[in-house]
Amino acid sequence: MKAVFLNSRQVIGGEKLDLFDVLGPQAKATDFTLATADDDGFLVDSEGNANYFLQGGKSVSRFGLVEQCSSSCVRPAMRLAPSDEKLLKSARLQDTLAVLEYGSYPARVIDAGLRESLLRDYEQGHVVKTGRTFHFGRLEPLPEFTYAGRRLCAVTLSAASSLGFLTLSDGESYATGSTVFLEVRPVTWYYDAASNLLLSKTCLIGGMDYERACAYLEKDFLGDLLPSRNSELSTGQTYSDFKCEPHDEIETIKAYVQADIPVFIHGLSGDGKSDRVKQIDPTAMDIELVNETPETINGKTIYNEARNEIREIKPVWLQSLEELCQDGKLHVLFFDELTNATKQTQSIIFKLILQRIVNNRWRLPENVRIVAAGNDRSESSVAHDLAEPLFGRFAHVYIKTTVENWMPWAIRHNINSYVLEFLATNSMYLRTEYTGQEANADPRRWEMASKILDSSGNDFALLEPAVGREITDVFIRFFQQKRLEFDLSSYTDEELAALNVARRYQVAQQCLGVSSEKLEDARKLVAKLGSEYLAWFDYTRARKAAAEKLSEK
Repeated sequence: MKAVFLNSRQVIGGEKLDLFDVLGPQAKATDFTLATADDDGFLVDSEGNANYFLQGGKSVSRFGLVEQCSSSCVRPAMRLAPSDEKLLKSARLQDTLAVLEYGSYPARVIDAGLRESLLRDYEQGHVVKTGRTFHFGRLEPLPEFTYAGRRLCAVTLSAASSLGFLTLSDGESYATGSTVFLEVRPVTWYYDAASNLLLSKTCLIGGMDYERACAYLEKDFLGDLLPSRNSELSTGQTYSDFKCEPHDEIETIKAYVQADIPVFIHGLSGDGKSDRVKQIDPTAMDIELVNETPETINGKTIYNEARNEIREIKPVWLQSLEELCQDGKLHVLFFDELTNATKQTQSIIFKLILQRIVNNRWRLPENVRIVAAGNDRSESSVAHDLAEPLFGRFAHVYIKTTVENWMPWAIRHNINSYVLEFLATNSMYLRTEYTGQEANADPRRWEMASKILDSSGNDFALLEPAVGREITDVFIRFFQQKRLEFDLSSYTDEELAALNVARRYQVAQQCLGVSSEKLEDARKLVAKLGSEYLAWFDYTRARKAAAEKLSEK
């Protein structure tokens, strides 16, 4: 990979990059660019567009014209080598353009909500350095800090502004010479396939003349995109004992449960919030708060007039929970539909979570862990926002069910093979909009569809009450057009390697339906998909063979 400047022909001439037809030649300046630029009063227009260098020393002006500008910024491009094209795997389509993120950069001023406390803690030396440093053409490196989960750099605004102040992206004006905190963010690039170039979305750097900018792109720029970590950190620690590995939703929820931190699971209806809790603790105590009253949660108070005494009776759920917890294992107390509970009920749950005491009388067992879930107001007309104190007592996990993460669950739960194959190819129908006019689709309703297909011998005409008329029509047409058997030789090794999880399950499912003459070829094909798919294929084939043998008797 090599960092370069574009030439004028690539911007407005005969070699113009296709992306300029969509974007236009202008580019905005980031807050870091403004903070470090030498502004003669003509660097940036009212829209935030800045002059930027081209090859040879000319610039694209803030008006989008190629001309000589006395002050310009750096908008780098990167020419990809064959070994760099793996970066393109992360590209996404945006307004017909391929867009990706590579490297990071102190781009934007921190939001006002953190500014006052950050400045106070910074001055008192309480803001921790990460050990990473940025240069971006500056003589002195910029140390990176972390604060409130943000990566930050402190930057002194250039004293070269002709106005004596700078207006940054938050709309506020800052005196030149003052220090601002910029949040480190990924750098966004546009990809032009014809020239095999990446072009920065914005102007990244200011304060350089053309010769210095050329030398910087040639030598230091690519290293600045992935800033180095110093061997000795400001805290004197080595930071060698941490790990940072991706976790799925189940692993994340389980980790917080084991750490005794209450968890709130967010997700749409049918996304399987309750099912995820059951995967963590099959014996979880499930309390659907929409059906509960303060009395059923807190227990009853009974006055015995004959004895002139008051008797407190534990709620039934607590008695059952105490019996469950006698085994000494961790058990989940699951408050479902918390957002649909009344404000009075929510306040009771808040006190229970805060003190782990029911009705100021009965303490929860030590091995109880609390999980809650609920729908947001956009999905349920009777949902309430959680009060801020209650919201703050939870760690929040946001789940989103896709075909790929739903498919392994569906296989384990023996979801009908026609449903699996349909959704593997038509993922947009996993969830459809609820209108109130007819049935819509979601993961729970597809489970319902699976059951009716299994019980009816795959009668597709019965699907409409489960997923609606439109999806039923699409479902029927899809299988009417498919061949009963497919040509195993049509899949190359390269095509199999490129399949996503959902398509691999679909191919494995198709292999189950081949004739006995092609069974061995089908098994070899499934083996190429991966060991987990082959294990499922062999298990399902064995079950099918056993069922066929039983039916013959």
